[in-house]
Amino acid sequence: GNYLAYGDYPQDTSGNPSSLWLPRGVIFDKQIGNPPQTLDHREIREYVTHSWYSYTEGDETSKHPWEGETRPNYTGPKPPYDFLNTDEKYSWLKAPRYQDTPMEVGPLARMLVAYASGHERVRELVHQVLDHLSVGPEALFSTLGRVAARGIETLVVAEQLGAWIDELAANISRGDLTIHNGERWHPSTWPPEAEGWGSTEAPRGALGHWVRIKDGKIANYQAVVPSTWNGSPRDAREQRGPYEAALIDTPVADPERPVEILRTVHSFDPCMACAVHIVNRYGREITRIRIA
Repeated sequence: GNYLAYGDYPQDTSGNPSSLWLPRGVIFDKQIGNPPQTLDHREIREYVTHSWYSYTEGDETSKHPWEGETRPNYTGPKPPYDFLNTDEKYSWLKAPRYQDTPMEVGPLARMLVAYASGHERVRELVHQVLDHLSVGPEALFSTLGRVAARGIETLVVAEQLGAWIDELAANISRGDLTIHNGERWHPSTWPPEAEGWGSTEAPRGALGHWVRIKDGKIANYQAVVPSTWNGSPRDAREQRGPYEAALIDTPVADPERPVEILRTVHSFDPCMACAVHIVNRYGREITRIRIA
């Protein structure tokens, strides 16, 4: 029930988050009736307690990406294997947390943050969907909500494209062909040491990159990608990531064909979707579903 969005589509060159057409923010405990909390990237940290990596200070600690380490430490069984011991390390994904809290990212997070921020068109469409389905706001925090959010976002952005294209055409007609600010593009413009970060909203959700430079070279580079947020394993406090949490208490109509589990995981649009398989406790495939 926690959601994070970096926001996207800046409407000017100020770099101020207030210029973002899709707003930035953080929602805790499904509180969409209040404005989102201001996002501070310094509150992001990653755990490797249950990940196949190790930290110099110990695997129970967490690190901000500027101090991040990516040191593989595979402790799982030798392939091929049937099961993983989830009491130990069991994933190649780290566990990003915001203020020590798991966060869902993606279309639903973007639409919820926009809704809570007062984005008029998003609010209008959310209410239309809920009314059409005869469900309450609690339905947003579900597989249905993720699927609906993807459709709502597609419509909202498509409706805005015409205005953006007109603005682009107007710039071109004035001879303004600028596509980025290149003042700091060349390394000769950099200080001896510096650190920076950049964020955007990829289709799957919040994408952030952090870099530190020293003597004109990259000293450390870390990326925290959408499926890392959503597919993260448990952290040092044993908090589940969004995939795992979403599967808890999922009703399954036919245990021999647990399509509800597939539907829930697929609603996150995981980048490893085609590599996810379901087996029973004896390690045997349950069913195979072909999507034409």
